[in-house]
Amino acid sequence: MVVWVILFVAILTVVQRIIELRLARHNQKWAISQGASEYGSKHYPLFFILHSGWLIGWVIEGGFNNSISGIWPAWLSLFLFAQILRYWCITSLGDFWNTRILVIPGRKEVRSGPYRFLRHPNYLAVAFELLAIPFLFNAVYTAVIATCANALLLIVVRIPVEERALVLFYSNDCDNKEEKGSHKEAN
Repeated sequence: MVVWVILFVAILTVVQRIIELRLARHNQKWAISQGASEYGSKHYPLFFILHSGWLIGWVIEGGFNNSISGIWPAWLSLFLFAQILRYWCITSLGDFWNTRILVIPGRKEVRSGPYRFLRHPNYLAVAFELLAIPFLFNAVYTAVIATCANALLLIVVRIPVEERALVLFYSNDCDNKEEKGSHKEAN
């Protein structure tokens, strides 16, 4: 019985990721047509490795454990909260939402939805998800390793690159528009 639940959640997760990647690709094409610059493309594959390893890890570890957590309602609630937060981020950003760091010159930084309260709410949603699903199936090793790896990638690599890109384009201190628009890649 537990194996079927694991497979159902795994399939649901894969379908969700495919839909999100298609949306991100659509939004990327739009952003590029608006003059967007991409930042951090060299570290982008690391997130694919992380998320693929996470999925494979909790499916195998959860299948091996063949059990659902005794506090599964808490983990399920955290997972559902993560989904609500994620889709609030996606709808708040609209065409600007992406899995890549794309900045369009001359556009205002989005400060609506969850972005009124947190600088990077989508990363929080993903962190909750990386923790909740494995713990739902007692895949403790996967939960801890993936959460730590995600935190390391975000804190050391992704967020600093994103912050530099945002400051470059949205800072009131940087008045040289030619300088702003000349950066096509910054890793």
